[in-house]
Amino acid sequence: MARKTVLVSDLSGAIIEDGKGATARVVYADQRKGVREMHLTDAEADRIFEKARRAARRGRRPKAATGEAA
Repeated sequence: MARKTVLVSDLSGAIIEDGKGATARVVYADQRKGVREMHLTDAEADRIFEKARRAARRGRRPKAATGEAA
């Protein structure tokens, strides 16, 4: 028997469609408090984080897609 997992917003209880939604993660400076996480719809995430600054992407930059030989 197949099962389907349905993701629900922790804020409003609305169903989050496949490929949509966001996960908000709060990391405290005091590590003893741990990390808190909640699932949100796209609209809720946009509303909550409208004043937030964008974080820089991490990791190595992807190689150029040009076909130059090294």
